[in-house]
Amino acid sequence: MRLFSRQRKGAQEPVQISERGGVRYMHLGGPAVQSAMRIKEPWSLELEYTRAMFTFLLFHPAPSDIALIGLGGGSLAKFIHRNLPEARLTALEINPEVVAAARAYFHLPDDDERLETRIGDGAAYVHAHPDSQDVLLVDGYDAKRIVEALSTVDFYRACKAMLRPGGVAAFNLWGSDEYFPRYFERIAAVFGQHVLQLPSERKGNIIVFAFNKPLPNVGFVALERAALQWRDVLDLEFPDFVGRMRHWNPVGERGFVL
Repeated sequence: MRLFSRQRKGAQEPVQISERGGVRYMHLGGPAVQSAMRIKEPWSLELEYTRAMFTFLLFHPAPSDIALIGLGGGSLAKFIHRNLPEARLTALEINPEVVAAARAYFHLPDDDERLETRIGDGAAYVHAHPDSQDVLLVDGYDAKRIVEALSTVDFYRACKAMLRPGGVAAFNLWGSDEYFPRYFERIAAVFGQHVLQLPSERKGNIIVFAFNKPLPNVGFVALERAALQWRDVLDLEFPDFVGRMRHWNPVGERGFVL
């Protein structure tokens, strides 16, 4: 059932909202799901890839400043705002209708001292704010694929420059995208091969974590302990994510090879 569909002249893809099985979905100009919210649990993370992106907490457990490029329905923004009270979040979204839909249908809270939602070019924002963030989350898609401006070598260089020492970036990529190897190679090259992959079990999303020096402790004992602690705090399947990363990434005797 479509609840919301409008497009301003000259805007990006029209925003459409549908519901099925108690879950509300956001679409941009096509059937692909951009965001999802279980109506009876609006503050939970319905899509697995969004939960996987929060694995950044195992590597940077107390971020002060987080930037999010690509708002969607606001799932990531809501979860940060509700569960990380010490963090300030700046969310960039180029399509004003997406912001309107996130607030009208997905419970995105109003801006306050810990949440700033900006309508504008996320790539330009990253380029303009070096050394400003502890964590950067990039989740910017149109109806067909990742936004081109969010997948260039220059953009990935700006992402690295945006991170403070010890910062971490999380990029949501589609493993089924024919250009996935190209995007991954660009990220790995820019970040000096200091990257880890975390595939989602559903929908083919692959979260790529990239690290700015000094590198985090990626020993298995420390990560597994942190995963258990964060699982109890946020009720997310962090131990499963660590096990999946261990399967997908090069490992040494003490942990991941970064």
